Amino acid sequence: MSRSYTNLLDLAEGNFAALGPGGGGGGRRRSGSFGLKRMSRVMTVPGTLSELDGEDDSEHAATNSVASDVPSSVAGDRVIVVSNQLPVVARRRPDGRGWSFSWDDDSLLLQLRDGIPDEMEVFFVGSLRAEIPVADQEEVSQALLDRFRCAPVFLPDPLNERFYHRFCKRHLWPLFHYMLPFSSSASPSPSSSSSSSSPSSSSGSGRFDRGAWEAYVLANKFFFEKVVEVINPEDDYVWVHDYHLMALPTFLRRRFNRLRIGFFLHSPFPSSEIYRTLPVREEILKALLNCDLIGFHTFDYARHFLSCCSRMLGIEYQSKRGYIGLDYFGRTVGIKIMPVGVHMGQLKTVLSLPDREWRVSELQQQFEGKTVLLGVDDMDIFKGINLKLLAFENMLRTHPKWQGRAVLVQIANPARGKGKDLEAIQAEIHESCKRINGEFGQSGYSPVVFIDRDVSSVEKIAYYTIAECVVVTAVRDGMNLTPYEYIVCRQGSDSTSEVNGPKKSMLVVSEFIGCSPSLSGAIRVNPWNIEATAEALNEAISMSEQEKHLRHEKHYRYVSTHDVAYWSKSFIQDLERACKDHFRRTCWGIGLGFGFRVVALDPHFTKLNMDSIVMAYERSESRAIFLDYDGTLVPQTSISRTPSAEVLRIINTLCSDRRNKVFLVSGRRRDKLGEWFSSCPDLGIAAEHGYFLRWTRDEEWQTCTQTSDFGWMEMAKPVMNLYTEATDGSYIDPKESALVWHHQDADPGFGSSQAKELLDHLESVLANEPVSVKSGQFIVEVKPQGVSKGVVAEKILVSMKERGKQADFVLCIGDDRSDEDMFENIADTIKKGMVATNTSLFACTVGQKPSKAKFYLDDTFEVVTMLSALADATEPEPETDLTDEFDELAVSVSSVDIDDEQTPSDKLIGG
Repeated sequence: MSRSYTNLLDLAEGNFAALGPGGGGGGRRRSGSFGLKRMSRVMTVPGTLSELDGEDDSEHAATNSVASDVPSSVAGDRVIVVSNQLPVVARRRPDGRGWSFSWDDDSLLLQLRDGIPDEMEVFFVGSLRAEIPVADQEEVSQALLDRFRCAPVFLPDPLNERFYHRFCKRHLWPLFHYMLPFSSSASPSPSSSSSSSSPSSSSGSGRFDRGAWEAYVLANKFFFEKVVEVINPEDDYVWVHDYHLMALPTFLRRRFNRLRIGFFLHSPFPSSEIYRTLPVREEILKALLNCDLIGFHTFDYARHFLSCCSRMLGIEYQSKRGYIGLDYFGRTVGIKIMPVGVHMGQLKTVLSLPDREWRVSELQQQFEGKTVLLGVDDMDIFKGINLKLLAFENMLRTHPKWQGRAVLVQIANPARGKGKDLEAIQAEIHESCKRINGEFGQSGYSPVVFIDRDVSSVEKIAYYTIAECVVVTAVRDGMNLTPYEYIVCRQGSDSTSEVNGPKKSMLVVSEFIGCSPSLSGAIRVNPWNIEATAEALNEAISMSEQEKHLRHEKHYRYVSTHDVAYWSKSFIQDLERACKDHFRRTCWGIGLGFGFRVVALDPHFTKLNMDSIVMAYERSESRAIFLDYDGTLVPQTSISRTPSAEVLRIINTLCSDRRNKVFLVSGRRRDKLGEWFSSCPDLGIAAEHGYFLRWTRDEEWQTCTQTSDFGWMEMAKPVMNLYTEATDGSYIDPKESALVWHHQDADPGFGSSQAKELLDHLESVLANEPVSVKSGQFIVEVKPQGVSKGVVAEKILVSMKERGKQADFVLCIGDDRSDEDMFENIADTIKKGMVATNTSLFACTVGQKPSKAKFYLDDTFEVVTMLSALADATEPEPETDLTDEFDELAVSVSSVDIDDEQTPSDKLIGG
């Protein structure tokens, strides 16, 4: 395996004794090494592998004759759809010689092709449900590539057990459905479902299994390696599906920085209170943020994801022109909200089958004179089947008119999983059916018809056709397309004649399923409220025919226009829009493991070269050095904020050269900075973002603006006090020239919301005052107008010029938003004539992030190292009395006219 992924592999390897050489499943191999040679990056004709392997394609076709409607690949854009399972059914031939394959028509992945542009090829990467022996894997891979444009991933059995059955089913699936592992007993067993959010499962430990997580990462790497074999990174889009492959985007982004990646989650995404219990919560979030577009079925799921990003990663979202985006290191990660739909063509095809007509006729005779309510669910603990039965029982009891007239037909797809919780639910369901039929049943009438066997598509559609109402009482479900299918079946096709007159349908749906928000005409219920659900059932079947018709028409308009093709087309269009600037931007990949991310920056943004700056420093005659403090000279995470002895030594050395003027430019208060740097007599300090200024330790503090009226503080402080009292964890930092409200210790969501309210409130209250109100990282600040680090830096440079010390070397270093003003102003100093025309300008930010600076250093350690290199190159001058010189500079700075409209002032307001 590639050594460039050492850190990820260290995480993923774990104790895989069975996967070692000679172990089960063929050992720990590359996904593409099961006898399969590497595919060409751009495939322009089918059969590429056969040509590489030197096989006779006709002979290969004879042993694996497969019909397929997939056209040959052409050069150009292509979407690679990556999912845990391919939309292909593999069966061994009856004679045991070779395999036969067919498309899985019920697979959503196959159906999404209808929305992909005709000129864009669809290529699939995933695993097969069938277990393919190692000896057959090369042959199977070739057949799927040639005729289905699919690349299968073969996971060794021990790895698949840990990845799929342990981590996906026993950790992610229950957690994403709001079930926490309170004990180490067997966790719930999700059953198979037409929705990809419900896999099958077997019982096992509910506690987090680190080895299973490592297997999850390693399995994702197998999928990554298969994608690498087939991808053309400049032309292809990659669309990853569902929670099985949430680590895959990090692998892909690390290998191809500009690759266009989309992800769609087909399950719910839990609230932050639930998700934060996952020990690898940040790793998964960061992996997903390596995508360009992340899709969810509902706004609730997207809102939960955004809340997790805010609370756990400190990343806030923004909405621009209807699109939601997260700014992640200069890249905008789009958020797509679009529920999936049904395949209209497939449903209409089944509706037109002759077999359906006699089944419908048979069911109409069976339930003649009865009102049929229908439930179609998978047998698992989240589908709420027993809650539905209890509500139906309550309806029969409280509305006796329905006894003998109403029938609940419940189709329960057989459970594939096991577990004590599932067994208990099944026993409870059978007991409820027996009790209801025993109490309300009559001769020739059973109020509950329970069908717990496989039901064909035709038979299920026949039940849809004769049902007056479909009831879905799932307590948690990603999407659930049962109501959509029912609506289409009640509409019928042009050739159906069972439903005469206006079409009508009724729905009672749980508010906890993904399709609920889109069905505005349905009766939404809380399935845990048995009495309210019972009343909803009665209301649904008692509604007038006209009302049923109107609701049906509304639903059918939505379902027929928002089908699976509409969903996939919309996603691809948004993915193209999110990636339109990919190849015009300069990107860097940084970070280790799941901390890896791509930083999109200005093309001219480079790391500050030590040799270059030292050379420029040595040949210059007049130097201006501006240093931020917090996050630049000391780490933001440091408990002790006092400067180290090394920092003080470096600053004193730099100040000892009379060609240098070193300034500390900070937002901190002047008394604190003066105390910390009292041992630096020649250091200049600009405190509170430059409002207060002094050139040396022995000089008096000056103010750099003419503002002396701070009456606005008496207006702003009461407003801030209100928000401080209402926001636990917030506090006010009163300064001499400014007021700052901090909320970094408050609840992230509430603090952010309160900050926005406070900003609006203060702007309204102080609208006629000479102040600016700004928000920053966890702060809202009010300060006098015209005060910024950029303004004070310009004033210092102009003052140096006035004294005949025009700078020909300028270095400014900072790390936060307030330093961006300094970087911006410094860039224009040559044009404004403040510095010499041959000046070496070094605007440097700390950390690789979007900035107006042209250079960066990674951290405070590198900043101190660079300053130490400058100190070593410094030649201290003989001691002279510089008091008079700095007295003149101090006076001249107050009279510098930066703005043509300002009147020079010779008055200084002392500190």
